[in-house]
Amino acid sequence: MKRLLVVLVASSILSCHDVRRADTATHATAGASPVADVFDNHEQVWRAQEAASGTVAPPHVVVSIESAKDADWSIWHVRLDANPVLEAAWAMRRTAQSDGTVLLIPHRALVAAPAAAAAFDSQQWTALDACALHGTNSGGHLHASADIAACTAIAPGIGATAALLPISIEHEGEWLRVRLYADQARGADAREDARLVRWFGGWAAVNGGGPKADATSRDWHMNRELRLGSEGGRAPLKWRDGSASGYSLALERLTYRDGDVPVLKLSVVDDASGSTLAYAWANPEATRIGINLGWVQVGLEREGVVEAASK
Repeated sequence: MKRLLVVLVASSILSCHDVRRADTATHATAGASPVADVFDNHEQVWRAQEAASGTVAPPHVVVSIESAKDADWSIWHVRLDANPVLEAAWAMRRTAQSDGTVLLIPHRALVAAPAAAAAFDSQQWTALDACALHGTNSGGHLHASADIAACTAIAPGIGATAALLPISIEHEGEWLRVRLYADQARGADAREDARLVRWFGGWAAVNGGGPKADATSRDWHMNRELRLGSEGGRAPLKWRDGSASGYSLALERLTYRDGDVPVLKLSVVDDASGSTLAYAWANPEATRIGINLGWVQVGLEREGVVEAASK
C-alpha cells in the first residue's frame, strides 16, 4: 500500500512539470457554477517562472467552491492544469465543535454524476473521516489541517484523485492558501497561494488589417460579451464570421519590483508566437480597464460593482 501511495503522489507531481495555460477564457473549473467562488494561483506560478531559480515550480491549480443548498455543505472542484489535466470534486461538510473549533470533513462521490449544488444530495457522497481537517475560524480567518498519517492510510483506496485532496486550508479575505495531498512530494512547506477571481466583461473591436491596418480602414470586427477572469483569464478575439483573428486578450494580477507594485494587467497577445504586443496597467482595485492601439480597441468593466451615485 505504501508503494502505491508513493507512485500516486509522484505521478501527480511529475505531471505538474508540464504545466500549460488553461484553454478556457476564464480559467474557471470545469463543472463549476457561474456563481461559484473561483480561486486561482496564477500569480504564484508566474512568479516561480520569472524567478527561474531551478526549484520545482508550483502547479497551476484552480479551486472553485459552490455553496450547496444545505447550509453546512459546499462542493469543491479542484483542477490541476498539467498534461493530462487532473480534476476532482469533493463535498465538504463544515461543523462547529463544542470547544469552538471547526471541523471540515471531505466526502467523495458515490455516483458518477452527483447532483449539482442547487440540488445537493448528501446520500450521493461518502465521508473521508480520516482526512477531516480540524482548525479555527476567527475574525474571518479560517485555518484547518488534517492528520496526515490517518489520511495516508486511506489515500490509496481513493485513487488518483487523492492527489487533489486538501490537507491544509487557510482562507482569509481574497486568499485561499491550500496544501493538497500531492504537495507533500514538493516539500514540507509546499502549497498553492490562490486568489479570488474577479470577473470582467466588455467588448473589443479589431480592424481587419491587424496591426498594419490603414488609419482610414473601416473594416471593424466587434467582439461583444467578452468575459475574462482577473487571474490569468484569456479570451480569443474573432472576426465577424466567428473565425479566429489570431489575437487574444489576457487579464492578470501581477506584482512587480520585488513585490512593491501590484497591478491589473490587460495584454493583447499574438496567438501564433505567444508574445505580448501591447499592454495596459491599472491598480488591482480598478473597476474598469481598456486599451486603444488604433487597430484594436478594448473596454472591460468589473462585474458586480455598483457605482456610487454622484452627489
